[in-house]
Amino acid sequence: MTGGELMKRKEIEQAVTDLTQQLLEENVELIDVEFVKEGPDYFLRVYIDKTDGVTINDCETLSRRLDAKLDEYDWIQEQYFLEVSSPGLDRPLKKETDFLRNLGKRVEVKLYQPFNGEKQYEGVLIDKQGVSLIIETNDGQQLTFNESQVALVKLAIIF
Repeated sequence: MTGGELMKRKEIEQAVTDLTQQLLEENVELIDVEFVKEGPDYFLRVYIDKTDGVTINDCETLSRRLDAKLDEYDWIQEQYFLEVSSPGLDRPLKKETDFLRNLGKRVEVKLYQPFNGEKQYEGVLIDKQGVSLIIETNDGQQLTFNESQVALVKLAIIF
């Protein structure tokens, strides 16, 4: 892709994902990239994580590296704010690796349409195979959902 080309949102996210992968330090993992418009402003958000937790220093280091490369490539026509941060405690699970890393942990599952009269479930993530997601609810019931039914899966926050 040449500099200055107008790119669509998904293309921007993929290009930034590929670029970010090259700039990450060894123990830092890219979780997600999103390019969104909120009100009049555009935001390019890059979420990173690492086993012992992301520090402000990790975010600053990547932000400086990424900002310089994005200026060099000039892919994004709109003015935007670059944000590099941790995905947070209740982060959504999107990639297969997210699900595998979080097997055995409590998750919240939000559905597009009600299943057994409910659109939201909480339970332990038992398995994720292809397009199937299996959780075990508090009452010991195992529920299987197809990806097409699921609007969002995120880690549950337990206090």
